[in-house]
Amino acid sequence: MMEVKDIVDINTIKTNMSTKSKEEAIQELAEVLLQNEYITDIESFIKDIYAREELGQTGIGNYIAIPHGKSDSVRKIGVAIGITQEEIAWETLDGKGVKGIILFAVGNDNDGAQNHLKLLSLFARKLGNDEVIEKMLQSKDAEDVKEALCN
Repeated sequence: MMEVKDIVDINTIKTNMSTKSKEEAIQELAEVLLQNEYITDIESFIKDIYAREELGQTGIGNYIAIPHGKSDSVRKIGVAIGITQEEIAWETLDGKGVKGIILFAVGNDNDGAQNHLKLLSLFARKLGNDEVIEKMLQSKDAEDVKEALCN
């Protein structure tokens, strides 16, 4: 059974991000996934993320966005998590900006499709809790973020 704590990697969490735009945030988090060998090709990965963005909002409200897309450039399933100090503009369900970004890296094969849905529902459950979100957004470091999401 896959759990959030099995997916959240301290090495792919960035707190205090100073990005000013959605594009910068996605780029920065994709670079973290590349450095940690979750993806093999940043250009094609980002292209797949934007293809998914066109289908509908990934800003789920409460200052959180969950950009994702299935991509052939994903080597292993994972997430990169970014926390920004300032709200950045994003298409969201509640019209607010975003301060917490969880970028999913999921393969494009059948396993990927199933894992993709599992991951989204796992994180959706966690992110449905205002306390979890508040803790996550106030995190000072990667350990705090992991603790907020995994406890």
